[in-house]
Amino acid sequence: MLFEKIDTTGLAHYSYIIGDQNEAVVIDPRRDIDVYLNKASKQGYQIKYIFETHRNEDYVIGSFDLAKLTGAQIWHADYNLNYQYGQAVRDQQKFSVGRLKIKAINTPGHTLNSFSYILYDFSEEPLMVFTGDALFAGDTGRVDLMGEDLMDELAHKLYDSIYNKILPLSDSVIMCPAHGSGSVCGHAIAERELTTLGLEKKVNPNLQYENEEEFVENVKEVLERPPYFREMERLNLTGSSFIRGLPETEALKPGHFDKKLQSGDTLVLDIRNELDFAAAHIPNSISIWQEGLASFAGWFIPYDKDLLLMTAGNYPEEAINILRRLGYDRIKGYLKGGMLKWHMSGKKSNYIKTIRVQKLCTLIDQSRDYWLLDIRGEEEIAESGKIKNAHNIHITQLPDNLDKIPTEQPVYIFCGSGLRSTTAASLLLREGFENIHVILGGLAGWSSTTCPIV
Repeated sequence: MLFEKIDTTGLAHYSYIIGDQNEAVVIDPRRDIDVYLNKASKQGYQIKYIFETHRNEDYVIGSFDLAKLTGAQIWHADYNLNYQYGQAVRDQQKFSVGRLKIKAINTPGHTLNSFSYILYDFSEEPLMVFTGDALFAGDTGRVDLMGEDLMDELAHKLYDSIYNKILPLSDSVIMCPAHGSGSVCGHAIAERELTTLGLEKKVNPNLQYENEEEFVENVKEVLERPPYFREMERLNLTGSSFIRGLPETEALKPGHFDKKLQSGDTLVLDIRNELDFAAAHIPNSISIWQEGLASFAGWFIPYDKDLLLMTAGNYPEEAINILRRLGYDRIKGYLKGGMLKWHMSGKKSNYIKTIRVQKLCTLIDQSRDYWLLDIRGEEEIAESGKIKNAHNIHITQLPDNLDKIPTEQPVYIFCGSGLRSTTAASLLLREGFENIHVILGGLAGWSSTTCPIV
């Protein structure tokens, strides 16, 4: 028997490949599908079915591409939507994969017609359940993504799905959700790599409410909705473009890079670390360090522009994979040789003023002019402490709150480390702000008496 969970770092997305006797099925595949092809080929399995648990919002699904290469049948959920590929799975529909049996059950709540898939072992006892975004380790799926007017209905549907369809299977059934800790598809998904329905009954906070009404009221929470979700929803109905048909990302010399930059709607995305970007960067670049791409590219990078990547000079394979998982296909090249070659060719660069946290505390206590911008989230502030007199605007809300930030005072940007602060600084510089400073370090070094942590 073949079973593997594929963890897509950054997106906290889980997909699965299961097989027996040379037949396999893939559940919720990501767009870069070679991982499934390689695992199936290595063990001599033919991918027979592709199952989708729901129309995904946070990444481009790879079903369309995977089916093209394998001939597998695509069975998608949310039969009320206008899919342009595959077939709509039906409630209680059964499938055979070698000696294994799989049954689809309609488990709406996260969306109007989400599905879960029960895997039965050779004795026809339920072994695993693939719950999609209905039930996570330590959390339940969001019910706000289809609009606040449907939240109450979806919350009741989610309760019914969990309590009357999923949990009754058996406490020993292994639960396989579509996301792990850090995903935007849940509020507080636990850092549990493995879990069972029995364990979730005991420790999942959303499964401890006394009745349906209490459950409904507590899960009806409106969370942040990244703007890129709309593009994902569109692509995941139409079938994305075949990723293998996309052109290679070119290594561009400075002159060619600059020519592309000046030719039209083109944006430089700088994926280096915060110190490198602060020291020197191409004017009007947006800074998102590579490990932060999955979390922040969808907030700040538009889909209607060509992208040029700034790296340390190396080919940005992983960054390209992450961006394409988010539907960014207009990647036109990266700068060969990085900023060193840019400077050697005589091209202009900018820099960002930085200051160590200890030095800033000294300046504040000396009554120097300052405006402190804290871009951390509410939960992070509640956990680590609020800085007195700081102005809090979460980083994702910056574009809509530029009018609240002064232009006549020095603005010092604070986060937990300096990484997000550098992203925020790059956004403000593009909007014409000039007196911007990034605070290096975090709360561990904060010692101001004028603006203490409270």
